[in-house]
Amino acid sequence: MPDRGLFLSLQAIRRQLAAMPHELYLVRLIHHATKRAFPGERLWTAAQVIQESTVRFLRARNREGCDVYIQPYAENFNAGYILLDLDHGDLAALDLMRANGHEPCAVLQTSPGHLQTWIRVSAARLKPAVATAIARQLAFAYRGDLASADWRHLGRLAGFTNQKPLRRQRTGYAPWVRLVHAAVGLATQGAALVEAADRQVTPAPGTVAVIESLRDRLTQDVVAPSCPPWAAGEIYQAWLNRLRIPQRFPQPDWSIADKWIAKELLRRGTPVAAIETLLRWGSPGFPRRHGDPQDYLRRTLARALGELPAVAFPASARGARCVQDRHTSSSEFHGWLPAGGRDGGGTSS
Repeated sequence: MPDRGLFLSLQAIRRQLAAMPHELYLVRLIHHATKRAFPGERLWTAAQVIQESTVRFLRARNREGCDVYIQPYAENFNAGYILLDLDHGDLAALDLMRANGHEPCAVLQTSPGHLQTWIRVSAARLKPAVATAIARQLAFAYRGDLASADWRHLGRLAGFTNQKPLRRQRTGYAPWVRLVHAAVGLATQGAALVEAADRQVTPAPGTVAVIESLRDRLTQDVVAPSCPPWAAGEIYQAWLNRLRIPQRFPQPDWSIADKWIAKELLRRGTPVAAIETLLRWGSPGFPRRHGDPQDYLRRTLARALGELPAVAFPASARGARCVQDRHTSSSEFHGWLPAGGRDGGGTSS
């Protein structure tokens, strides 16, 4: 007897990958309850992804509670595709995107009222800073999710269910991730987006040596200096890699990543003002959906201070402990703790 579910999944996957052609795709399975990635990192060609045996495997993991994510893979670069997460699901935003020359090549309904779009802005791979700048610009322009606006955010693969409990339908069933539009091609204004982003992230003459100096200091355990906005992204990425956050967690909860980095910098005596500048200008998707940005920074630093013993930071910073958010609880790490430490990750819609 034909497996209709398998047929529909195969059809959706084929259409999505045909609209997003690339040599290799990174496929990740993330368990919705624990936020842990399924063991192993899978790099597959389109032909491998659409094999029946592969799709049967992915469907089985999906039924076990894993969400299925994908990303065109270009090692330490962006493959030219930008993910825009439209949590509000406003179809008018899609018309505006097309009118502005930012046509998506793939649009997915991840659950009723929630859309994800992929926009191909370049046939060549992009530097992470450039891709992140484009993602943020598009997120601001179309009221997208700033927390998903970075150079290597994973998007959902069509043909599977969205296992997030908050997305459950009234019947209790998980909604299907549906492909509502697929059309291969570059965005008309893609080149203009790349050019503008490149100008934005390129440091002014004479500042390259300063960036290299900051990197050197980070690797030598020297107290990090106050960082200017143009260097914040470089320093934040250096700390992400130093703490091995991207390697351990495919889609980090950036709020907790901010706190970990703040804690490490406080431990080394970094001024609070310098850390605020770093998070404000370097953290992906800042300020996210946390209300007032300054209040978010205050609470983040308070939590970071609260997790350090008094002897771990300078006396001048100890007074800041009085602003600690007393509602902070270990529950923020629930489902976020792999064996061996307090670490974890999060997912988007």
